[in-house]
Amino acid sequence: MQKEMHSRNDIIDRLREFGINPTHQRIEIAYALFSRQEHLSADQILSVVNTKHSETSKATVYNTLNLFVERKLIREVIVDPSKVFYDPNTHVHHHFFNVATGQLTDIHSDELKLSGLPQMPDGMAIESIDVIVRIQPQHLNS
Repeated sequence: MQKEMHSRNDIIDRLREFGINPTHQRIEIAYALFSRQEHLSADQILSVVNTKHSETSKATVYNTLNLFVERKLIREVIVDPSKVFYDPNTHVHHHFFNVATGQLTDIHSDELKLSGLPQMPDGMAIESIDVIVRIQPQHLNS
C-alpha cells in the first residue's frame, strides 16, 4: 500500500524522492492527485489546481503530468485515445471503467488471475500488463 500524503510537505518530500524539483505548481498538481487518491484527467486536475491558484496553465499541467509519469511517480491509464487518467497508485493493479459515468476504479491485483499469455518475442520480457474492464449498468445492455 502506498503511503498517503496529507500535507504539502509530504508532497515536497515525495517529489524530491523522485528527483523532481518541487516548484509551487508541481506541488499543487501533485497535491491534487495524492490528497484525493483518485483517478483524475488532466482537465480535472487543472480545475482542482485553479480553484486556489488560477495562474496554472493547461500546458503546465500536461508537462508536469508527463514528467510525473516519466519519473514513475504516477501511472497514466489510457482508457481510450480521448480518455486519459492519472493514477497516484503505482502498485500493480487493474481497473474498472464505467462507460456510463466515466469513472475509473481500482481492481486489486489479487482479484484477477491471468493465464495463457503468449510466448514473448526473442529478447523481450513483459514490462507490465494493464487490464481495463469496461462496465455499464445492466439496463443499458438490454
